[in-house]
Parts: sequence; C-alpha cells; structure tokens
Amino acid sequence: MPYILFLFLLPLFALSAADTTTLSLSPTAAVSPPLTDPWLRLNRLAAASAARAHHLKYPKANISSVKVPLFPRGYGGYSVSLSIGTPPQELSFVMDTGSSLVWFPCTQRYACSSCDFPESNPANISTFIPKSSSSSRIVGCQNPKCRWLFPEVQCRNCRNGSTGCTEFCPPYIVQYGSGSTSGLLLSETLIFPEKTVGNFIIGCSVFSSRQPAGIAGFGRGPESLPAQMGLTKFSYCLVSHRFDNMPASSDLVLSTGGGSAAAPAGIRYTPFRKNPTSSNPVYKDYYYVTLRKITVGGVKVKVPYKHLVPDSAGNGGTIVDSGTTFTFMEKHVFQLVAQEFEKQVERNYSRSINLEKQSGLEPCFNVSGEKLISLPQLIFHFKGGAKMILPLADYFSFLDDSVICMTVITNSDSSVAGAGPAIILGNYQQQNFYIEYDLQNQRLGFLEQICK
Repeated sequence: MPYILFLFLLPLFALSAADTTTLSLSPTAAVSPPLTDPWLRLNRLAAASAARAHHLKYPKANISSVKVPLFPRGYGGYSVSLSIGTPPQELSFVMDTGSSLVWFPCTQRYACSSCDFPESNPANISTFIPKSSSSSRIVGCQNPKCRWLFPEVQCRNCRNGSTGCTEFCPPYIVQYGSGSTSGLLLSETLIFPEKTVGNFIIGCSVFSSRQPAGIAGFGRGPESLPAQMGLTKFSYCLVSHRFDNMPASSDLVLSTGGGSAAAPAGIRYTPFRKNPTSSNPVYKDYYYVTLRKITVGGVKVKVPYKHLVPDSAGNGGTIVDSGTTFTFMEKHVFQLVAQEFEKQVERNYSRSINLEKQSGLEPCFNVSGEKLISLPQLIFHFKGGAKMILPLADYFSFLDDSVICMTVITNSDSSVAGAGPAIILGNYQQQNFYIEYDLQNQRLGFLEQICK
C-alpha cells in the first residue's frame, strides 16, 4: 500500500534545484445539515470517543514561552492555529496528546473522504501549498528524521554513504480512531510571533478520511511538536464544550528553558509512568499516569490492580489524551463505576433507559421537576496524592431540564477487553482545569479553574 500511494503522489510533486516540493490540491465533499438534536450530537460524540479509544488500545530559539489560542470544536476536539512556511501560511490543527505526527491538508489536489461534518464545511478546508513556500522540501530517504516514522527504512536506490540521493522518505499512513491520513514528509519552518523553528518535520497529507483538519501531535514521539521544539513543558486550560465552534478560546502555552512562567499556586502533580516495553510502537506516544483509585460519593470503587497498572505489553493503566472527547473505561472498570453511581443516585432519581439509547451514554437519570439536583462526587486519585475532583458538569451532561447522563464511555464489545490502556482521560473531563505537561520533570500537573 505505501508504494502504491508513493507512485500516486509522484505526479503531484516537482523538485527544483533546491529540492523544494511543489504540490497542488482541491478538497471535495458534501455538506450535512447542522445537528439540531442534542441527544444525537451526544450519541455521535460518544461513538467518536469509543472509536478513538479503540484505536488507542489497538493501534495498527531563546524565547522561553509561546502562547497560542485553543478553540473547542463540535466534532469533539480542540484546535490551534499554526503558521508554517516562507512566507507563512496559517492553518488550523487539532491538538492531540495521543499521537505525535504533525500534519496538514496539503496541495491543491487534497481529498478528504467522509468529511461532511455539520460543524466543518469540507469545501472550506484550508490546505498548505508547498509551491508557495520557499522553505518547503520533501524529506529524503537518507535523512535521519525519516527514521522517526520508518525505523527500518531501506533506501533501495541509494548506496550506503552516497551523497546526492534523491529518493524520498516513504509515504506515511496514519490511522486514528475516526479515520486516517496519508502523504509525504516535508521539512518546513514553523513560525510564531517571537520564535521560528527551522527544519520542522511535518506531514503533507494528500488524502484523509474523516479528518476535518490537520493534527498537531503533542505525544511523546520524536516527531511531535514538543520534541521538535525542545519544550520543557506545555500547558493548557480547556474552555467548556458549550463554546463549540464559537470564538471563545484559551491559551496553549509552549515553554522552553528555565524562563517559563511559574505554575499557578495550588497545582497538584503526579509523575508520568515509563511507557510499556510493548512491541506496539504506538504506545510510546502516550502519556501514562498512575491512577491509584476512583471514588464515587466518597466510596472507593474496587478496580482490580491489573486495570490500574499497565503490564509490559501495554495492557491496563491510564493515559491522558486531549484527542478523546469522553473519558473511556474498560468494560469491567466502567461497570463498577456505573453501578456505584446507580446505587447512590437511584435512591432519588429513576433511570431513563430510552434516552440512554438515544444518547449512547449510560447511566441516564430522570430529574424532571427537580429544583436542586444532588449527585455523588467523582474523584480520580493519582500517585503522589494528587486528586482530580471533577466538577459535576465534567462527568454528567444536562441537555434539558428532565434528564442527565454520565459522560464516560466503554467498550460496546466485551470480547475485545484487555488490550491497551484501561482508562483514557478525555478532554471533556479536562474542561476548566489547568493542565500542565512538565516534560523536564516528567510529571502531569492539574488545578481546577475557570478557563478564559
């Protein structure tokens, strides 16, 4: 498949004497009507979260800091605008801590299949045009950075140690829970108002499936944005999803060196775990943390140890992922948490089975006519004593005055349980938290606050 794609791509690229790539593309797709049914929207977000979780579990300068705005999007993620090229071209990317490659829709022949998102008109997908950038070059097969994605690449048409080899790095194909993307690697210039990053490796995708924007990988791989920029930490505060597709945003702060801004008072930290030594290379991208226990209304949920701590194969454990919307829990873990909620909540409210089917979420409770709603507190207890005490709006969704649903999802098929992370902390549960990835000290920090 990669070499078939490679032959397809060759006519889209032209090399100048300076090895500058020249590309062309044109997006095509149909536009769907807006989602006016809030329960249908919840159902789609739940389905997207489950698909994303399935993929994560089964993957086939001297300036000290930079601030860029983060915007919530109706398809469940948060986007950031980055300027790339000479002169700079600005494009929107989904910020994703669960993957590492940074890529954008590229050339005037870019095609996106099934990108008819109601909140994202596919006819308006912005694309990068390499021929308009004097700093754009295709990454060669002998470039050491080609091995970030292809560790065992064989440069068939280049002799060992030879110079002047014009063979390209192979085409990449990256799978996500909601789709895929494919293209060639470019070397480009990433530009911020106060900082420029040269020789930045980025994916030039000419074909994607169900990806309404490029993705900025913030994972732990060498090709990620934090790794290429040499960040010591990055942090964000996610504004509520109620601002989906509106101009509301908050800052994503990228810090290098010792001059980065101090963390807010009261922040709590838990150390990152070393990634499992699994043969699956995708697990190296994830930010693992140690979840000691989960409590519901002060009652400890008896989650088996094998789900809380990953084994060497990568089964079990907890990761933090900005690209997942609703937090995922392995079937057995989810059932224990849901049953404890049911036990405590059904004393006051009845289950709403019909709306569970509509929303794709469970449990849902009928709160019609209630002026004051009381629900148990959900708390994640991490290694080091850090507690993430979730605001009610982060784990129950109120779409009308009659029903509320828990915004945590699980496997629909229990037969595939066991592989990959057991718990994936999604962005819905990170709303209105300051979240800090302290890469220098290998720890995750968080503090509840109103994001602006």
